[in-house]
Amino acid sequence: MNATAVRKVSFNSAHRLFNPAWDMETNDEVFGLCNNPNYHGHNYDLYVKVNGPINPETGYVMDLKKLKHLTEELITNRFDHANLNLDIAEFNQEKGGLNPTAENIARVCWQLLRQHLDAKLKLSIVLYETPRNYVEFDGE
Repeated sequence: MNATAVRKVSFNSAHRLFNPAWDMETNDEVFGLCNNPNYHGHNYDLYVKVNGPINPETGYVMDLKKLKHLTEELITNRFDHANLNLDIAEFNQEKGGLNPTAENIARVCWQLLRQHLDAKLKLSIVLYETPRNYVEFDGE
């Protein structure tokens, strides 16, 4: 029998959506206000979902205390009150990093956490950028 354990974390970050290969007009057309050269911020809510078999000895899919520590160390401590474009290597576009869209933020969070979880566990990420806009990423 499988179950899903979920940990919710929140962080506040600034970013700018921008494609350096495009001119400013194209960036404005595609990204609108999110292309502000002075950045803008969001209060993100991240749901880390771990699915797998219930351990008959512990009754856990995963110890949520361990998941709490992983999310604090790998996500919250890095992303909270950061400028994603400037402070997070994965999004430094001057060095070939990703555009910090919600989709790419979820992807990076998944990659950071995946390597610390048992291979038999399925990991998925739900990232709310606003109360009405969110993305899901499961590595597939």
